[in-house]
Amino acid sequence: MEGLTPNCREKSRKPSNYGAMRPIDLARAAGVSQQAVRNYEAQGIIDSAARTAHGYRVYEQRHLDQLRAFVALSRAVGHATGASILTAVVSGRTADALDALDRAHGRIVADRETIHQLDGVLRAAAHLPPDPEPARVPLTVGEVARHIGVTAATLRSWERAGALRPRRHHTGHREYTPRDVADARLVHLLRRGHFPLPQIALAISRIHGDGDATTALQQTADWRQRLNEQSLALLHASAELAKCIGPRHFGSVPQHLDRSQG
Repeated sequence: MEGLTPNCREKSRKPSNYGAMRPIDLARAAGVSQQAVRNYEAQGIIDSAARTAHGYRVYEQRHLDQLRAFVALSRAVGHATGASILTAVVSGRTADALDALDRAHGRIVADRETIHQLDGVLRAAAHLPPDPEPARVPLTVGEVARHIGVTAATLRSWERAGALRPRRHHTGHREYTPRDVADARLVHLLRRGHFPLPQIALAISRIHGDGDATTALQQTADWRQRLNEQSLALLHASAELAKCIGPRHFGSVPQHLDRSQG
């Protein structure tokens, strides 16, 4: 080390990812293939590389930041959304990138609300007593209406909302099987509990797919866990994306947002 000039000593202390990187260096640092690096550059997901006198690509830290942000976003919200966000950043359309990022967060918020409401509907459904089967099946819409204590028009409105799906006779009349009658009673009781029809329809669909309300509740819990994992992945991706967005995109931070003031 004593034989090094001051400049050489300075270079020896710099991290391995400092300065110019070859395609293989960038690929390894981001955990992707060299072909993926070339593809992402061609698609505008990362900035175009500089070229040496011999035509070789040379990448910098900003390319690595962009690539890591894209990989993280792809894991959190999918390839297409990740690509749309990074291409917006690279092309200078930062507001569009932030809008797409906010929409991704918004979808998670909407899913959480759906899970919350669905969980409430399923818990209510799981505690309902069994319904005695009607004496004769299939039943007409009028007979079902009288059986559960609503009007035929109400049953048809539930059907339009997707909560009921009775089969049709060749004459065009609705026919309700015992399962349809049970669904109608479930809708009636849940509506009395002021649950919204869209969530009731979703709950009944889940119950049909999973077998019963208890199993559907477990599936909903699994959905919530996956959503938590996605939320954490998007949090990590947002931190990586922040490295790609600096003052050059919006200028200096307004004083009323700069906490260091005053």
